[in-house]
Amino acid sequence: MSSFTTSTAEEGGTSDISLEKGINTFSKAGILRKTSSSATTVTRTIKASTQQLYQRYILELIFQEKELPPSKDGRHIPLRPHHDKPLIDERRGSAYIPNTIRTSRYTVYDFLPKQLFFQFSRLANFYFLCVGVPQTIPGVSTTGNFTTILPLLFFVLLTVVKEGYDDWKRHRLDKVENARSATVLRPIGHVDSRQDWRTGFALRRTKEKDTVAVDEIIPGSEYKWHATQWKDLKVGDVIKLSRDEDVPADIVLLYADGENGMAYIETMALDGETNLKNKQVSKALQRCNTIQGIANCQAEFVVEDPNPDLYRFDGRVTVDGETLPLTLNEVVYRGCTLRNTTCAIGMVLNTGEECKLRRNADRHPKAKKPAMEKIANKIVISLVVVVISLSVGCSMGYLIWKDAYEHKAWYLRDLGVEFQNIIIGFFIQFNNIIPLALYVSLEIVKLGQMWMLNSDLEMYDKVSDTPAKCNTNTILENLGQIGYVFSDKTGTLTENVMKFRKMSIAGTTWLHEMDILKEQEELGLTQTKTKEKEMKVMLEPTPEYDNSLTKTTTVVSIRSPNPRRSSSQWRSTGRPDHVQPEVTTEDLLQYIRLRPNAPFSRRAVQFILAIALCNTCLPEVREGEIEFQAASPDELALVKAAQDLGFLVVQRSSHAVTLRIDGTEMERAYQILDVIEFSSKRKRMSIIVRCPDDRIWLITKGADSVILPRLRMAQLAKQKANEVRKSLEAEHEMQRRSEAREPRNSFGGRPSLTIRRSINLARQNSIAGPSKRPVNSRSKSFEVGRMSLSAPEDRLRPHITVSTASYDVPYEEAGMASVPDRFAFLDDPSVCDEGAIFTRCFKHIDDFATEGLRTLLFAGRFLSESEYKTWKKLYHDAETSLVDRQERIEAAGEVVEQTLDLIGATAIEDKLQKGVPETIERLRRANIKIWMLTGDKRETAINIAHSARLCHPTSDIYILDAAKGNLEGQLIDIVDELNIRAETMHSAIPNHTVVVIDGNSLAALDEPETHGNAKELFYSLIPTIDSVICCRASPAQKALLVTAIRNHSHQPINTKKKSFFSYLVTPKRTQPLTLAIGDGANDLAMLSAAHVGVGISGREGLQAARVADYAVAQFRFLSRLLLVHGRWNYARTAKFIVATFWKEMFFYLPTELYQRYTGYTGTSLYESWSLTVLNTLFTSLCVIVPGVWEQDLSAETLMAVPELYVWGQRDGGLNLRKYLGWVVAAVAQGVVVWWVCWGLYSGIAVKDNGLFAVGNLVFTVAIVWTNVKLLIIDTHHKTGIILGAFGITFAGWWVWQIFLAGAYAPGVWPYAVRGGFFSSFGPDPAWWVALFAAVGLLTAVELGYKSIKRNMIISGLWRLGWRKWMQWETWKGLLALGRGGAARGAGPMWAWDEGGEGRNVEEWDVELWQALEREQTVRDTLKGMSRVGHEGDGPEPDEETFEEEVDKEKDREESPVTDCERQERSVVVESVQTAK
Repeated sequence: MSSFTTSTAEEGGTSDISLEKGINTFSKAGILRKTSSSATTVTRTIKASTQQLYQRYILELIFQEKELPPSKDGRHIPLRPHHDKPLIDERRGSAYIPNTIRTSRYTVYDFLPKQLFFQFSRLANFYFLCVGVPQTIPGVSTTGNFTTILPLLFFVLLTVVKEGYDDWKRHRLDKVENARSATVLRPIGHVDSRQDWRTGFALRRTKEKDTVAVDEIIPGSEYKWHATQWKDLKVGDVIKLSRDEDVPADIVLLYADGENGMAYIETMALDGETNLKNKQVSKALQRCNTIQGIANCQAEFVVEDPNPDLYRFDGRVTVDGETLPLTLNEVVYRGCTLRNTTCAIGMVLNTGEECKLRRNADRHPKAKKPAMEKIANKIVISLVVVVISLSVGCSMGYLIWKDAYEHKAWYLRDLGVEFQNIIIGFFIQFNNIIPLALYVSLEIVKLGQMWMLNSDLEMYDKVSDTPAKCNTNTILENLGQIGYVFSDKTGTLTENVMKFRKMSIAGTTWLHEMDILKEQEELGLTQTKTKEKEMKVMLEPTPEYDNSLTKTTTVVSIRSPNPRRSSSQWRSTGRPDHVQPEVTTEDLLQYIRLRPNAPFSRRAVQFILAIALCNTCLPEVREGEIEFQAASPDELALVKAAQDLGFLVVQRSSHAVTLRIDGTEMERAYQILDVIEFSSKRKRMSIIVRCPDDRIWLITKGADSVILPRLRMAQLAKQKANEVRKSLEAEHEMQRRSEAREPRNSFGGRPSLTIRRSINLARQNSIAGPSKRPVNSRSKSFEVGRMSLSAPEDRLRPHITVSTASYDVPYEEAGMASVPDRFAFLDDPSVCDEGAIFTRCFKHIDDFATEGLRTLLFAGRFLSESEYKTWKKLYHDAETSLVDRQERIEAAGEVVEQTLDLIGATAIEDKLQKGVPETIERLRRANIKIWMLTGDKRETAINIAHSARLCHPTSDIYILDAAKGNLEGQLIDIVDELNIRAETMHSAIPNHTVVVIDGNSLAALDEPETHGNAKELFYSLIPTIDSVICCRASPAQKALLVTAIRNHSHQPINTKKKSFFSYLVTPKRTQPLTLAIGDGANDLAMLSAAHVGVGISGREGLQAARVADYAVAQFRFLSRLLLVHGRWNYARTAKFIVATFWKEMFFYLPTELYQRYTGYTGTSLYESWSLTVLNTLFTSLCVIVPGVWEQDLSAETLMAVPELYVWGQRDGGLNLRKYLGWVVAAVAQGVVVWWVCWGLYSGIAVKDNGLFAVGNLVFTVAIVWTNVKLLIIDTHHKTGIILGAFGITFAGWWVWQIFLAGAYAPGVWPYAVRGGFFSSFGPDPAWWVALFAAVGLLTAVELGYKSIKRNMIISGLWRLGWRKWMQWETWKGLLALGRGGAARGAGPMWAWDEGGEGRNVEEWDVELWQALEREQTVRDTLKGMSRVGHEGDGPEPDEETFEEEVDKEKDREESPVTDCERQERSVVVESVQTAK
């Protein structure tokens, strides 16, 4: 793939373009940010000073978290079987830290201070604290002294207790991790002084589940292997590891029972790499193969101070005066796993939080806040201004009233109140406009949302029996505003299961799908079973060329397939529309049997044999079956493919490998002369074997970019590769131009669907009656082709019962068997033409790579005895060298790996998890940019990106590599190319772009002396790139990258000055939020750094799922988590916030209007008991219940049309414009309620027009209208719970009226409550007339407004600007519409087509989608679209229910449609096509 990847770094490394030109180019492209203003600079200075003070006085002084100085010469650790006293860390002057880890956020001593600071950093809580403290002063408050401070402390306490419980669960998980079992060397009779009765109990409890760590007496020694816990390990301890055991701390290897002291280590949980690493014991420690040898060694280790660098380790070991270096090859880090090695012994170097794994983790994660809280805080500030304004206004009114009336009233003489007391009293009275229970009610809402998320069966994984889980419910609404997704690769996108899928031999490509057929047979999906007919066939790969194998005779037992052909069962996830080869490896074996001496047959046998030999897999017999232990999943896939094709590796040692020809007892042994190992620098592996005929064969496999220059016909190969590349670039350019003409949505992506709308404006001039049209003419609103992995009618091939070739031609007929016509292409002379082979092979490699397959080229040649002996001497000198050993080995390999002959190419599929490509495509359509951060190699990461559709076949891939030159120049080159494309294709949409960067280049961005202004250029370029792939990245680098993107401003630059009105209409959008998803311990730092962290219960363990904010079983559930629950929770929370502020403003506005009738003395309109329980009993359910159960759109719609997710990204649910709309509505409705009640009831009241009667009327209207509006009118998804909440609240208010009438004591009160509801205002018809009049008026206005708005939205008139309404054409069209004379499709259709706004589905208003959902065909189609990638998820459908739905659909299709019914469908969706 790398040979054909567009990379400015590879084509030119550095650039001569000046920085000035680059900056000008950035400005032209519009991707450089403006220079920070002086205000921003001051803000940053204050923030930096605050952080310094916090670091100095809080962290260092109080919490004693100081940065340690570096040691003088590293840490010195002597090798001893046991240390009686703990070793001393010279940096601390005390013992090394214990081997405990902590992922919890708090400790016992810092929990309360941090939580108090966190809670009162919330603006509303701080505001109420400022109000509640002065309210406690006697004589100031008119509403009591503790009505604010006590509820505030209670609500804060509830939140603190909840946070404490969540962190306590994390602490329990830490205890489980720290209590895992380990085996350490201890003297016989030793008792750990730190183990008390609780530790011993925990250890005994752990032993019941852990059978690895048990005490083991060593015969003839004074030491024993002692079982202990991970937390009890100390620096300098000698520990023993068993096969498949995790490493508890950073250790140096002392002994491994592999060949030559080799141990195989899996680092997947550390860096995400799938290949096993070879770790070898240092030559200075060869005597440590016994306990006595360890005791007598007396080695002294000097190692580096703890640091987060995973890819480098510096140290040295001194034994008997001889000093040798310690490198990464001799050290194993915590989090790794011992594989393919029975036993290993090591000494602990780093423990606990000083291990490399923990140094890369975010060890002190901060509590996360919802992004919507910033907007809520701004609303609180605005309401504080409103409260102050009301208080000041009423106070000034009192001064006016005082001068005009109070000093004249004899009964008020000398009873004046000081102005400061008046204004403070009003401030306390109106402070409830900011609801005290806002955050507590919001916590209840989020608990309900969490329960809904956890109980969603559509996110339940049946295979692993794992539901979705919410660990942090405070940021549920953040799921609806994600703009960036940072994903791990191994275990998150992939299953880490490799399957051999394709091969290219002599310019022909063959599909390998035997494993798929086996899986289908296990599921019982095969049609028939073939009869096995064994026969003996002579495979004679007679050498025709110098590079062929010697003539051998192979007897193979093969079976016959069913001759019926069928389509391929495998489809590429990266290119599902790509046509697969018509021939498979079964056909290949059949051709070899029919034509064993054909040139192509000899090439094919040589290729299969090379696959079987060129690897390091070790076969093991388990329960009678041969299993392989491989250093990488790729090698395992190759060896299993060779087994399927007839060559089974049955035995392997360091000196020989034995192959068994499948189906026979015949075995052939190949002597292994040398193995030149694979390395990231070499990108290839070679093996030299002596064949049974005594010839020496060199086989090399590796990346195409390193094999191609080493071919015997390298010049011809390079020429053909360049021709293929140019041809592919031309094809891709044509495809780009074709894609650029496709319709795009508002953010430049391909729409999920495109819809032509027409408005049915005509009235049919016919008599209403049954329609006479035939049933089959009934058009569907949506016609979408169902997407599936394979069509239902495509049946599987008959199962092949064994993994070998298959034939049904008897042996005696083999000689005269005819070759089927489908093999005619193998008789073409081009099969032997090297030029044609190169061209086709390189084209195949590119196709493999764009399908997401991992490609390898195989090449080889035969060596003469003299040539091999000469080279062997050179290689032996390199192997035994003590200086630059690895470099000399690589140089020796370079000498022999020349003039090779191309054997073939392989393509291996790194199996993705189910639904990954579809999920990524959905998220991309939702305007979410997806990054892949992995520790794996660059080529592997790019292949997976193609497979997962992060990259398209036509994507522009730019590779940034610090090893190839100055990064600043490379970035400027990328910008120049993007500008050229933008200038040459003005009308076209920019092509999909991908940037690839590795960890070294990412670290180099922080080196301005080397790479100039590269860092600023990189983070300015990134927002314009569609996807980013970061490979070879450490966990700390992943977290830093997420943090950098999180803190980087993504607001578009707009040089035009906006008016205040335009600012209100189009407010500044919230910065896109980040989400990180991973499954391993190496992802914890990334999950903590992002706004939202999602853990997957994957193959790397449950660490991420336990610590992350949310946990799912598979990556595919991320789409539903964001698109459905994210959208719902964002909409619910936004509606909850604006509704809460609306009802408070609506309730207290009549009180303010009433003040003019009380001389602005602060008399409350409402009775105090009712006011106290207002937010608890009567207006809580109306905001809490919709906040939990409301669904503005169905889940099927949100999954089928991911573009609707943009609504949350653009702050559609909560912004300044929407808030002001609700405030204006609250003010208007409050004024209406007051004047209707005051004017109507006061004028016609018969029995009681006192304060309580009027106040109770206003209070009743307010409660009834609040619940009617929020629960009945504004709630779209009306369920029994919604209606039940309305009934409970409505009935509860009248019960409260009865309670008040009897609870109050008789007497003279300002509020005549006693018996009022029964004897005074209750029986008065005027009171009820005013009540129904006020509620009816508000309901009529609200329903009228919503009806007009809905009809205008459907007709396309709602989004018209005021300029359109000033034009006569607009009113002319409306008049034509009103007369009903317009033809169908006429009318104001320009409302949809002109101006561009509204033509994209994500710009449609919610009311239009709700209208579409009412049509059955629309719902059915959306449901089918929503299931793509999620087939098999969710609850099993009931057969009876399914049959009933089918019958209903049939009746619907057969039922006639009347003209009246047709007129009711105001929106007719004529055609829909899914975007490919």
